[in-house]
Amino acid sequence: MNSTSIIFPHLGIVLPHVGKSIHLFGIEIAYYGIVIAIAMVCGVSLMLRLARKSRQDEDMYFHLVMAAIVCAIIGARIYYVIFSWENYRDDLLEIFNLRGGGLAIYGGVIGGVLTVWLYARRKRLRFPVLADTMIPGLLLGQIIGRWGNFFNREAFGGYTDSLFAMALPKSAVRQGEITARMLEHVRVIEGIDFIQVHPTFLYESLWNLAVLVLLLRYRRHKRFEGEIFLLYLCGYGIGRFWVESLRTDQLLLPVIGVPVSQVLSGMLAIGALTAIVVLRGRNGKERGKHGKAGDLKATDRE
Repeated sequence: MNSTSIIFPHLGIVLPHVGKSIHLFGIEIAYYGIVIAIAMVCGVSLMLRLARKSRQDEDMYFHLVMAAIVCAIIGARIYYVIFSWENYRDDLLEIFNLRGGGLAIYGGVIGGVLTVWLYARRKRLRFPVLADTMIPGLLLGQIIGRWGNFFNREAFGGYTDSLFAMALPKSAVRQGEITARMLEHVRVIEGIDFIQVHPTFLYESLWNLAVLVLLLRYRRHKRFEGEIFLLYLCGYGIGRFWVESLRTDQLLLPVIGVPVSQVLSGMLAIGALTAIVVLRGRNGKERGKHGKAGDLKATDRE
């Protein structure tokens, strides 16, 4: 064992050497960045495939998602900086140092969704149709992207001795994320101090996979445009609310000290569920009056 080992003791999985980066031609490339790049490629591919199956303009979606990715990265950084301001107020240039870490998924989602909404407004397209087509790709990107946290030994939860418990070398994680309870249960393996934690990145990845499968199966049965988007907000919100309660690196709301992502998750889940109920009821009444409406495409004007 060494400081780069990762162990899942109750699953019998021992990974003796999990690095954080590789060197190619003298350049250090972080595995986190590689994972995020793979996540983007897979997510965009799924979006384009869904656009093609629904006979929408693939080129339009490709250019839109490229812009959305850039804005998502900016949004993810802004969100993180706002709720970690104490780390940047004395050195504002550090805000632009992305290599030092600090991207928040919710900020990325907000930035990406806002970009799509503004694009729809400008081009007079239907945002619900765009969102329903793009959301499965976003979710696939989240599923894969979370594994970047695995290589970085971050985004884990508190101490646990459950089936999925993950043991990390104490020296390999940020010391501010180590709780007193973890220290009480430190395990010494071959002379190395290990803490045992919830692998919350894994929980979220598996939860998102289940949500994605359900959304893809439900797509052809949706009752109104935008329902896939709302189901994503509800499903992801519920899972993230639970996962956030386990993490030790939470971004907190000032003064009250409540995890901001947990509050946002709860609000999104409740708001999306309420909207689904209302819109399904309204859609049912309209269908009763006018019969079943034909499918709408993103190119249908408002």
